[in-house]
Amino acid sequence: MPFKAAVIVYPGSNCDRDCKIATETSVPGAQVIMVWHGDTNLPHGLDLVIIPGGFSYGDYLRSGAMAARAAIMPAIAAFAQRGGSILGICNGFQILCESGLLPGALTRNEKLKYVCKPINLQVSNPNTRFTSAYKDMSSVTMTQGNGDGCFRANSETLKALQDQGQIAFRYSNNPNGSMNDIAGITNQSGNILGLMPHPDRAFDKDLGYDDGALMFQSLAHFHNSLPS
Repeated sequence: MPFKAAVIVYPGSNCDRDCKIATETSVPGAQVIMVWHGDTNLPHGLDLVIIPGGFSYGDYLRSGAMAARAAIMPAIAAFAQRGGSILGICNGFQILCESGLLPGALTRNEKLKYVCKPINLQVSNPNTRFTSAYKDMSSVTMTQGNGDGCFRANSETLKALQDQGQIAFRYSNNPNGSMNDIAGITNQSGNILGLMPHPDRAFDKDLGYDDGALMFQSLAHFHNSLPS
């Protein structure tokens, strides 16, 4: 069966098509379906749901706060409960935190400036469904583009993230002021990843970097290895 993903589209999403192309390019034969935020059901047979970057609902209230209450979110939560893979990138990470699917919060960058540049990341946990293809790589490069990318959590949450191996990526040179240099985390079950830098902007050498492709390939390998 081909690897099958859905990309959720909110008003203000601007990386939805990037995610579609990145998935299809990184995983030949992959099928990617665009799903409108106002829908209440996801397509059948999905392996992956991607919540893309952008400025959902114009980032009013807090980044991701309104999108976290969109009509499609109960279906996404149910998909997560069944063990489906969910990747939230940038604004998608914010939405996952605002919806409670991931712990912590993303706040204004430490220097109150929008950061847009290539970012070096440490692969903190290569033993997840999102990172298995990075096993031989201690660092990777992706592209950052955010103003609200400072990850914050209380001390108990930070300790749990560390102790349970939920920190997937850390910044080598923290551009946002994120606590513990956190760039990406998983939920406790390991089937949800929130990541502030963009693998969808770093999946081909023509873009400058192709390390992002390995994330989509990791996910495809994981789902292809599951018993049918």
